[in-house]
Amino acid sequence: MKAVYIITLFCLLLLLAATEANNRRGPVMPGPEPYQLELPPGLPPPAYDFSQNPLTRQGMALGRHLFYDPKLSRDSSISCGFCHQQFAAFGHFDHALAHGVEGRIGTRSVPTLFNLIWQKNFMWDGGVNNLEIQPLTPLTDPNEMGMDLGALIKRLQADAGYRKMFKAAFGTEEITSQRLFRAITQFVATMISFQSKYDSVMRKAPGVAFTPEEQEGYVIFQQKCAACHREPFFTDFSYRNNGLPYLPNLNDVGRMRITGSTGDYLKFKVPTLRNILKSSPYMHDGRFIDIYQVFNQYAHGVQQSATIDPLVKNGIALSGKEQRELYMFLNTLTDPGFIANKAYSEILIQ
Repeated sequence: MKAVYIITLFCLLLLLAATEANNRRGPVMPGPEPYQLELPPGLPPPAYDFSQNPLTRQGMALGRHLFYDPKLSRDSSISCGFCHQQFAAFGHFDHALAHGVEGRIGTRSVPTLFNLIWQKNFMWDGGVNNLEIQPLTPLTDPNEMGMDLGALIKRLQADAGYRKMFKAAFGTEEITSQRLFRAITQFVATMISFQSKYDSVMRKAPGVAFTPEEQEGYVIFQQKCAACHREPFFTDFSYRNNGLPYLPNLNDVGRMRITGSTGDYLKFKVPTLRNILKSSPYMHDGRFIDIYQVFNQYAHGVQQSATIDPLVKNGIALSGKEQRELYMFLNTLTDPGFIANKAYSEILIQ
C-alpha cells in the first residue's frame, strides 16, 4: 500500500508540474479550423487542388485581409480590392485599363474574380497556369502594385499583426511567399457565383421562371453565343480571336505573347457572361462601356485576319428586338447575393 501511495503522489506531483509549466507558457492556441466549401450540385470537380492548400477559417480571414491591404503595393496606395471591386463582380467599373501605383496605366482591363477554382489558366492570355501563382503578376507588375516580392515579405514579417495572423493560419509566425499566395488563394477560392435567376430557373425553383423576353433571349443566346460561352460557366475557357481591330497604341498581340505561335495572334480568353451587366467595361482592353456596343461590334465591326475565329468570321447579326431580348436574358445571369455577400466585402485595415 505504501508503494502505491508513493507512486500516486509522484504522478500527482508530475501533473502539477506540467500544469504549472503550461500556465507559464500561456493558453494553448487552437490550430486552424477547417472550412468546408459548399459547391452547387451538378458542376464538374474544381480544377484547383485543395489537398495542397486546405481551406481554414483563419487562412481565409488572412487572405481577405491581404486582399484589401494597400500595404501590398510599393507605395502602400493600391490593394487587390482597389481594382477588383465587389459591386462590379470584382472587375473594375470605372476604368477601361488596369491602373496602379503613381497613376500608371496598364494595357488590359481588369478581369472579374469568381468561380476561379474551375479554371486551369489565368489572365487574358493564359500566361499563369496556377491559381496560387496568379497574384504574383499584379503584385510585381510596375503598372499595377509594383512591389518587389522580397521587400513585401520583409514588410509583412515586420508587422506584429501579420505575424499573429500567419501563425493562426499556418501554425508559425514565419511569412513566406508561398503562405502569402496560399492565403490569398483561400479567400478568392470561396468567391462562388451560381445564385442568379438563371440558376434558379435551371433548378426549377418554385415560382421562378423566365419572362417571355428572357426566354426569347435565352433562345438567341443558345443559337448565337453558346458555342463559346458554354453553360454553366458561360465560357469554354478557350482563347479566340473575336475580330476586334488591333490597337497599335497598346501593341497587344494576345496569347501569341505567351506561346510564341503566330496561330495565337490576337487570341484572348473567352470571358464568362455571368454578372456581365455588372462588370463593364468589356473586352480585354475595356474598349466598350456598354453591352450594346458589344452587340454592334459582333454585328458590324468584326475585322478579318488569319486567326479570326470561324464562329464570328461572318459576324453575328442581331435585330434591335433580338438585342433587347438578349440583354434581358443576360440580366438573369446577375447574382445579387454574390455581389452583396459581406463575406467578400472590404474590411477596414488598421
